[in-house]
Amino acid sequence: MRRRDLLQLVPALGAANVFAQAPVQPQVLTKPIPSSAEQIPVIGLGTWITFNVGNDRALREQSTEVVRQFFAAGGKLIDSSPMYGSSQGVIGEALQKLNRQTSVFSAEKVWTSSDGAAQIEASRKLWQVPRFDLLQVHNLLAWEKQLALLQAMKAAGSLRYVGITTSEGRRHSDFDQIMRSQRLDFVQLSYNLLDREAEERLLPLARERGIAVLVNRPFREGALLRHLQRHPLPAWAAEIDCTTWAQFALKFIVSHPAVTCAIPATSQPTHLRDNMAAARGRLPDAALRKRMADHVAKL
Repeated sequence: MRRRDLLQLVPALGAANVFAQAPVQPQVLTKPIPSSAEQIPVIGLGTWITFNVGNDRALREQSTEVVRQFFAAGGKLIDSSPMYGSSQGVIGEALQKLNRQTSVFSAEKVWTSSDGAAQIEASRKLWQVPRFDLLQVHNLLAWEKQLALLQAMKAAGSLRYVGITTSEGRRHSDFDQIMRSQRLDFVQLSYNLLDREAEERLLPLARERGIAVLVNRPFREGALLRHLQRHPLPAWAAEIDCTTWAQFALKFIVSHPAVTCAIPATSQPTHLRDNMAAARGRLPDAALRKRMADHVAKL
């Protein structure tokens, strides 16, 4: 806001209120979905393991608090799957309590070799959303059958985006071929400071084909952070506004030109706030990304 415009607001708002507010935080960093140009925040929320809490009331309330703070920090995309145990219902309960069923960017998966439509509808009811934004064929299970279903849903207007997923470096050759031969809006894959195989083929291909990329396992299910936290964060991390290893690891990922959004999973509100801080401030350029990877490789 220009200073002149701000001063015009002072009579209406009261000078004391305007200038007593806390410093404005940097805006949440977003990237466009190539197929639509819709912007989404670079940090989302995964739910693998962390939201699979069954009927434990205290843990469900904690999950709701994670979701509340996720939205408060500017988050939007939440990812889940039918294979994630009770996670879908836990998400749905949180969205209902927070009245966020229509503002979430819902990223779900189909994971069956039989009736995909029935599974998707069961998932939708657990999420308590009117429809999903993104549906992905999970780990390429029955991908030809299920991808055709998802494409038909998109054509009918009951789905916005279509994608496929893999994790832990599995089936990259198959992934490559599907990316080349099929119309996809999203792919989801594993990529982090140590697992960088995707840099060789899949990330350049996604950029070439105009496909958004979601990144899973950014922390290797916590193992990467546990290792890094034995060492001090380098002082030069401040150049990209990092104060923790989690922010360092996430900014490395989302600064890749082909990556759209990383989806770290957590059950802890404090970890959620730490992760979301990576969606603000400066990102590394290519030279600093190399320095980051080289530094971690030596630890």
